[in-house]
Formats: sequence, C-alpha cells, structure tokens
Amino acid sequence: MFQKILIANRGEIALRVICACKELGIATVAVYSEADRNSLHVRFADEAVCIGPAKSARSYLDIPSVISAAEITNANAIHPGYGFLSENADFAEVCQMSGITFIGPNPDVIKLMGLKQRAREAMKQAGVPTLPGSDGILPSPEEAVVLAEQIGLPVMIKASAGGGGRGMRVVRTAEELPNLYAQASAEAAAAFSNGDLYMEKLVELPRHIEFQVLADQHGNVEVLGERECSLQRRHQKIIEEAPSPSVTPELRERIISSLKKAMKDTGYTNAGTVEFLMDQTGKLYFIEVNARVQVEHPVTEFVTGIDIVKSQIRIAAGERLDEILGGPVTLRGHAIECRINAEHPETFAPSPGRVTAMNVPGGIGVRVDTAAYTDGVIPPYYDSMIAKLITHGRDRDEAIARMRRALDMFVVEGIHTSIPLHQRILVDPEFHSADFHTSWLNKFMPQAKARA
Repeated sequence: MFQKILIANRGEIALRVICACKELGIATVAVYSEADRNSLHVRFADEAVCIGPAKSARSYLDIPSVISAAEITNANAIHPGYGFLSENADFAEVCQMSGITFIGPNPDVIKLMGLKQRAREAMKQAGVPTLPGSDGILPSPEEAVVLAEQIGLPVMIKASAGGGGRGMRVVRTAEELPNLYAQASAEAAAAFSNGDLYMEKLVELPRHIEFQVLADQHGNVEVLGERECSLQRRHQKIIEEAPSPSVTPELRERIISSLKKAMKDTGYTNAGTVEFLMDQTGKLYFIEVNARVQVEHPVTEFVTGIDIVKSQIRIAAGERLDEILGGPVTLRGHAIECRINAEHPETFAPSPGRVTAMNVPGGIGVRVDTAAYTDGVIPPYYDSMIAKLITHGRDRDEAIARMRRALDMFVVEGIHTSIPLHQRILVDPEFHSADFHTSWLNKFMPQAKARA
C-alpha cells in the first residue's frame, strides 16, 4: 500500500480523497493555488504545497509544479480527482516516468478513451450497442453531408477529443451542415487542441444513463450498476440518481455483461464511467467513457455500500477486486444527488463571494460532500459547484422525501446558490414520476419562474 498520496485537485473532491486516505492509514499532501490558501483540503491534509497563482493554468493544470510537489514531499502516488488533470494522458505518463503511481487508467487507455471515435469503435467491437454514425473521423464537410444523408437527418457532429458539450452541434438540414461543421471544429480546436469531428445519429429527447465500472490489474472487471443523469443544463448535470428509474433488471444485466467484455478487451484499469443515451423506446446507445471518478459517484456508493475512492487506491496498489469488494455487488434502495452551485437559481449567473452563514443538513440517509464553510470564500476562478447533497432511502419516494427535508435545512448565506431550483424540481409531478429527459429543464424553467 502507498505511504503517501498527493491529491492533484481542490474543493470537495480533494477532501473526499483525504477522507479515503485517512481510513486506509495513508498520509496525504494537498496542493493549492494562492486563491485556495485557506481551503479545507489544505487544513485537513498532512502536508500542503502552494503550486501557483489563482488561475488553474498556472497551478492545478501545471504538470511540472504538481510533479515537483510530489517529489519534494516524497509522495509515491497521485490521485487526480475529477476535472483538471484527471484525464490527461500526458500527466499520467509523466507520473509513470517519475516513478509515481497515477491512480487511474494507464496513459494508453486514457488516450484511447479520450478520442471518442476510437472509444466508440472499441465498444462496438465488444458488442456494446452504439449509434449509427461515421466509421472514423469526418474528413471534410462535403463528405459529412453525404454521410448525414445516408444515416438520416437529424445527426449530431461531435469533437473526437471533446467533452462538456464543446465541439458539439445538432444538424437538422444538409444545408446548415458545412457552417456547423466549421463552428464545431473551431470550438474543438480551441478547447482541446484537436479539431477532429465524428458523426452520430441524433437521439431526440434522450435520457442520459451511465454505468460505474471498476477494473483491477489482474483482468477482473465489475460493474456497480447505473446512474440516471438526465437532468442537465447545457450538458452539465444537475441531479443524478441510482439506480435509474428507466433501466429494467434485464437491460441492466445485458449492458453489464457487454461492458465487462469491453473493458477487459481494452485493458481498462481503475474506476471509469461508461455513458449512454436512451431513446424513447428504451434502447441504450454508447456515447463515451470518462476515465476517472465522477462527481456523482456517491449515489452509487450509497446503493452498493462500496467506497469507490478507496477502491481506486487499492486497485492502483495492485489489489484484486474480489479482495476489495468482498462479495457480489448488490443494489440496495435508491439514492439521489443534488449539485449545489454558487449561482443564481433563475439566471444561473455565477455567485462567488464570502459565505456569511452555513448550516449543513444531516440525519438518517443524508450525506453532504463540501469544502465550503462559514466565513470561507468561494473564488471566481473555478467550477461553481460548492457542495453535493446526497440522500438514500428504501425506495425512490423515500430518497426524494429525505432530499426535500435536507434541502429545506441546507442554509448558505452571503451568496446565491441553486438550492431553490432543486427545491422546485423535487416537488414537480413529472420529476416524481421520472418523466424527464436531457432537455426537460428547458421546459421546466419557465414553469418554475411562473410559480416563484
């Protein structure tokens, strides 16, 4: 087992990794920017190293600074969390060359999964259902038009190296494709230094379903069920739950079987999430693999009883999955997660600033992952999420009831938060009946404003 782990991240996920390390008896090193000097992850780590100014490009994304911090503190492993360097194959490779264990997949697998079209081809070969689309990178707008007409409009063009909705365009007519192709390619090149695009058939009003995977270094793969992630705004998730209300036991077992083969065939190790779209007939289609721990991992932890972050660390240390999991994976009850963001609940405008008062809810079946605290400052330089509120119940109704109670008791003053938005969603009849899709919030917001 590792003696000391450096956490190459900030905020709640850095605290989450510190908690896992403390339970495993592993010393921790926090890295922080000048803006995060008074952050809780700095306080609760065993050691802390300032790696640069507030801008992430000169601190949390600065590979030489992160590696130097690991070397001067004698850390023998690095946990990247999510975001920042978590899916950076070059960073994983530098860790490897420096004799430091990267707690995640190996660099070659990260590269494979980061190129969405190559990942799609690998999944297709393993029997995972994929959408009709291009067999490779689109060579030109002209050939894209021909392919779109063969597949059948509407289609989606996507950045091969993309994520978060960037480099993505919906194409409904052949005439608009060349212009949208140019826009998507330019956006992808600016965001990912790679303007390559591929094409898929567009699924109208889909649900977003993802499966949590763990894979050890001995060829063993386990799938910890699925999560429902359809409530989104601009491709950013707002509420997640496990298991999905729309996935039947038969469909779950069929996808799990194909994913075990796919992940083993690609040589995948550590934690990962395989994302799917569900069409209106209930069919699932692969879209991408996130080669890291997800923001929404706590809902899976609640329904399986498995600590995913501790599992990541133990897998990286060479342990076998059967030792880590201790038996077959079973799903118990239902869990829901609300992402609490520092933003206005109606306009979504960012709301950084000082937290003047804060009360965190508790009680049976309630978990809060946060690095915010009274008199703490939410800086304007990073992601707006300040907390994750997670509830668990015997069934979905009880999980919803506990979430409503917890939201009512969650107080954050001094800044705007998304708590009022979550409160409105949780009482909506369509949410209660799980009658939603990835565009549902666009329809909900005018109704929410009318009721406010």
